[in-house]
Formats: sequence, C-alpha cells, structure tokens
Amino acid sequence: MTPRYDVIGIGNAIVDVLARADEDFLVYHGMAKGSMSLIDETRAEAIYSAMGPAIEISGGSAANTVVGVASFGGKAAFIGIVKNDTLGGVFMHDIRAAGVGFAASPIKDGPATARSYILVTPDGERTMNTYLGAAQLLSAAEIEEDEVAAAKVTYLEGYLWDPRNAKDAFLKAAKIAHKASRAVSLTLSDAFCVDRYRDEFRGLIKDGTVDLLFANESELKSLYQTADFDTAAGVLQKEAKLAVVTRSEKGALVVTCDKIEAIDAFPVETVVDTTGAGDLFAAGFLYGFARDLPHTASARLGALAAAEVISHLGARPDRKLADLARERKLL
Repeated sequence: MTPRYDVIGIGNAIVDVLARADEDFLVYHGMAKGSMSLIDETRAEAIYSAMGPAIEISGGSAANTVVGVASFGGKAAFIGIVKNDTLGGVFMHDIRAAGVGFAASPIKDGPATARSYILVTPDGERTMNTYLGAAQLLSAAEIEEDEVAAAKVTYLEGYLWDPRNAKDAFLKAAKIAHKASRAVSLTLSDAFCVDRYRDEFRGLIKDGTVDLLFANESELKSLYQTADFDTAAGVLQKEAKLAVVTRSEKGALVVTCDKIEAIDAFPVETVVDTTGAGDLFAAGFLYGFARDLPHTASARLGALAAAEVISHLGARPDRKLADLARERKLL
C-alpha cells in the first residue's frame, strides 16, 4: 500500500505559554534551567500568576515536528487529545491550518487542555513547566490501525513514557507500523525524561522497536550515563539502527552501524528562543527520510529548520520551510 502520509506524529497536544525571564526568576521558583518539569494544576496557576507578559502558541514536541514536515511540503498527521476549551480550540485551529491532519474530537469532560509554561532566558534557553491535563488521557484506544499503517514513518515523543496509558499507545502504534513494514522513530525529548526511563528507552533501541532515534548531546550522555560524548556516541553506534544526534551550534551527527557523519549547523545571527529546535530538526530529517533522500541531505534540511525556528519566539516555523530549502538549493 502506498503511504498516505510521510509522517504521523503521536504525542501530547499542548499549547505553549511563553514569557521572558531572568535566571533569578528560575532560581526563586525552583526551576532547573533547560529542563522540562511536569506540574499539577496548582503549580501551573502559581507559575502563570508570577510570569511576565506571555504569548500563547500551539506546541507539543511531536506536534511541532509534524507541522515542520508539512511546512516542507510533506503529508503529515497527528494523534493527541485536547479538551473542548479555549486552548483546545487554539491547538486544533493551528495544527489544521498548518496542513496537518488532526481528526480527533475534543473531549467534553475531564482535565483542561495541556499547556506548557515556558520561560525563555536572555541566552535563548527555555525552561518548561508542563501541565499535561487532557493530553495524559491519550491511550491505545486512540490509535487507529489504518491511520498508523498509512504513514511511512510513525514518530513518537519520549514524553509519552510518563503517563501509563500513553505508553501503551506508543507500543501499540509501533507494532502496527512494523506490521505494515513502516518505520518507527523516537525522540528522547529531554535529559530528565531519559533519567526517568533510561533502561526502557535502551530496550526499545536494542530490541528494534525504534528504527530511527533522535537525541541531543545531553540526552545521549544521560542515556549512557557518561560525561564523555565520544563514548556515548560509540555505544549508540553499536545499539541503534539509525540515529541523529543534535549538538546545537556544533551541528549534528548521523550515526549508523557503518559510520558517523558530521553535519554543520546553519549560522544564526541571533538566537532568540531555542524552543522547538530539536523538534524542527527532526521535521527536516523525517521529511527527507520519508522521501528517500540520503541521510546527510535529510540532516541538512533538519539543520536549516532548526536554524529558522531558533531565530524567533515560538516552536513553529515563521516561514514556509520548503521555500527556505529551495532558496538554499536543498530541495
């Protein structure tokens, strides 16, 4: 069967609430800079009250990635849960307006639509405080076999490993994808997430559940519990079928059992907000991967998308990535 989608993403449907903050604010509120912390509704209200002026932008790791795939001209879909509330309406409008298929109906009862309170420090680093709300209700029941089997790549976020039901959805989707001879991709999402589920993530890599892994430098070091990047990359090469490791301004590595290839980062005049950098790198790589481009060409698309998104506030592209890629003669 010819794939209907290049990529289907499964993840937390979240609206990002972004505000600028200095490092003293993070210290005062007990936040670890650069981390993602899960919070309850009481903590969410306290952070929101203390934040400065904020803007609301649809987000969520896997959702950002599939929006990026669509921006490159790919066919993408998303599976996630929102509530029938104001932020749920914002999320549904934004992802559909981006050209991503999102067939789910909002739930009427239960917790509110998920939101992530993101504090951006002057160096562009983001610290996330996430209230999962309705997103944590994602379960295996939402995974439709026909939808997953119709995608060349099923893309899953590591954050799904936090709620038990979402973990079941993850594993069901991976089985469906492999049954249909499709690829399964995982992003590790966050070094603190890796700390929580290190052994399980390594198991998914080693047993072949994951065909394509995305990680950044800190996540990779956490995965293999070493401060030495080269050591971590060496173990990854032995365990993973295919992996991409992003390294901020140092570019990225494409890792296979045969070789490790380095890809340069695209220069950025001013780093405004690093939110979504990894998500958009994955978008570019997945678009190229789904279109059977060489891995290095796919990684260059990823680097271009990451450079675009860190040049402005928010985790989704301001420009059509297909146009930007054609300007750079990458497509």
